Amino acid sequence: MDTFAIVSKLNDAKKQQGVTLKQLAERSGLSLGTVNKIMSGALRDIKTDKLQKLANALGISAETLFENAPVAETAATNWLGLEKIACVSPEIHVADCDFNAQKIVETALRCANDGAKVIIFPELCLTGYTCGDLFLQQVLVSSALRNLQKICAQLAHVNALVVVGLPVCDNAAKLYNAAAVIFGGEILGIVPKTNLPTYNEFFEKRLFTPAPSQNTTIRIGAKDVPFGTNILFCNALHPELTLAVEICEDVWVANSPSSSHAQAGATLIANLSASNEIVCKAEYRRKLVEIQSGKTCSVYAYCSSGESESTSSVMFSAHNIICENGAVIAESKPFGGGYALAEADFGFICNERSKMLHTPFEGQYQTVLFNLPLTNRPTRVYDKMPFVPHNKKDLAERCETVLNLQAHALKRRISHVHASCVVLGVSGGSDSTLALLVCKRAMDLLGRSARDVISVTMPCFGTTQRTLNNSVALAQALGTTVKKIDITKSVTQHLTDIEHGGEPDVTFENAQARERTQVLMDIANAQNGFVVGTGDMSEGALGWCTFNGDQMSMYSVNGTVPKTLVKALIGHEAAKSNDEIKRILLDVLDTPVSPELLPPAGENIAQVTENIVGPYELHDYFLYMLIRKGFAPYKVYALAKLSFQNDYTPTEIYTWLTKFLKRFFTQQFKRSCQPDGVKVGSVDLTKYHWRMPSDAFSNVWLDDLQRAAREDGIL
Repeated sequence: MDTFAIVSKLNDAKKQQGVTLKQLAERSGLSLGTVNKIMSGALRDIKTDKLQKLANALGISAETLFENAPVAETAATNWLGLEKIACVSPEIHVADCDFNAQKIVETALRCANDGAKVIIFPELCLTGYTCGDLFLQQVLVSSALRNLQKICAQLAHVNALVVVGLPVCDNAAKLYNAAAVIFGGEILGIVPKTNLPTYNEFFEKRLFTPAPSQNTTIRIGAKDVPFGTNILFCNALHPELTLAVEICEDVWVANSPSSSHAQAGATLIANLSASNEIVCKAEYRRKLVEIQSGKTCSVYAYCSSGESESTSSVMFSAHNIICENGAVIAESKPFGGGYALAEADFGFICNERSKMLHTPFEGQYQTVLFNLPLTNRPTRVYDKMPFVPHNKKDLAERCETVLNLQAHALKRRISHVHASCVVLGVSGGSDSTLALLVCKRAMDLLGRSARDVISVTMPCFGTTQRTLNNSVALAQALGTTVKKIDITKSVTQHLTDIEHGGEPDVTFENAQARERTQVLMDIANAQNGFVVGTGDMSEGALGWCTFNGDQMSMYSVNGTVPKTLVKALIGHEAAKSNDEIKRILLDVLDTPVSPELLPPAGENIAQVTENIVGPYELHDYFLYMLIRKGFAPYKVYALAKLSFQNDYTPTEIYTWLTKFLKRFFTQQFKRSCQPDGVKVGSVDLTKYHWRMPSDAFSNVWLDDLQRAAREDGIL
């Protein structure tokens, strides 16, 4: 980064606008001392967020500061799809547009300094919603329009889209309850309200005209501005951020325009509202916004009036809600200050929509373009354990749901094939432990004895006493039939037969896994049963299994369960088990994950999986972000650095993500022919839900990740 060139550009912009250092400090939210050091060139290492704030304050694109820098440093290249949205309910004086405009400007500047790129204000906030018959006074409507133009001028330097509610008269002198979308000192468009209530104290339909059925224009000053409900405000630099606007009751009615907006391409829907507070309404309002956001697969930003409205008959609470595809990501609780700020993921919204069945949209929408440079360094911290809820109640519900899915699916398969028993290999590891618990639950559902579960432990070269003891003890404690078959001799004979010298290589390891599978299959044949697989989804993603060994079974109960959730399920069962079973389950969780195929070092496991392929908490995170969210490796790496900033270095994250990508692509052939198994979550790599050629190349994904690593200086 050429600091001298950047400072020169900042000073040129400052000179052109005639801005003082003090004014620049006030606009940017930086201290006067910091601004002075930057603008004088005294700082050689200037943080990007400070440059962004100065660019915003001077009304220039931050990209222009870097236009001679390498392409990789530009926001256009690096934008990860995350952008901050603010819903804010400012203090107002009813019918005092001058005061209200001042508060809107002050609040918008605060939001912009917090990084918001879209700032949404409530319905009719420029006048106050509760003006009643004063809306019929031309002096009030004229004052609102005059102050809107003042807001445009005062926010011209702000690098954010601002949406403000106000009354507007059209060219035929009809009065509308409307929202103005402004950017760069210009009014981009006016969106009027369609559904005017007659049920409340304010009887809007008596005061305002419903929105016209087709878009038109409205004269504001010397300019004709787009006017209508079917307008999309599209960021020309990144069309993933496309805004549509509706007002209050437009979302409460059955024919809400939200669906049309989303079908036409809106990824962000702003609702300017004045929703009064009564008992139980907040929860209803929250559910409504969640449903609307999920139904439209959008970021839905709902902004409502606050406490400074008139209290002659009702009270407003500034309950603002921002939802992303049906999930609340920010909320100002009723009477909680009226400021909701969220970093919404528009990349995720676009990825989700790409998976949907699209129906042709025949409506006529007008697109208004604006050039809003976006953020290339997100701050949103995603949960580092996406498959495992942190809330105890949610975790318990998740665990019971998954266990019931597994057990009922297995019950159905047992009944369908008229199996006399189920057979599984138990190793004392977490996967076989979970499978054993599921088998026991399935037999309970069938009203059958746990003795119909045949638990087979097959010690060999790498088996430790600890895992052997735990496998036998748990199988016995659950009342299953236990068989101990030492396969050392048979594997040794097999290695001799194929002229293998017994050295600990991949053949040495896989021979044990395949011998175990053969034993299980033959026992199942002899007992009129079938083999239950134990491998989990994380192992399947990495291909950390032996083809036609532990990869194969007759029904796989864990095949769609990630490793982090496997451990959580065992912990859930431990918490409600008797002391003996609880002790065994907790010791299983405390045992390092290992296939135990190499001779142990004394009593210690020699082959620790996570030392070889990497930590499963990272791999499950990668799996969720790449498959469920659909993110590119560049973005996954950037987000992982935030999520695991206290756990792993960027080099470690890059190393294990590289390992994940390479194995994920090369090991697809194992997933293509894995056994049946029930889907338990939104990520599923079975052949029924993930269709990927086994000979696909990973170069594009690895190149994308390497670009991020080069920018970080670790390559």
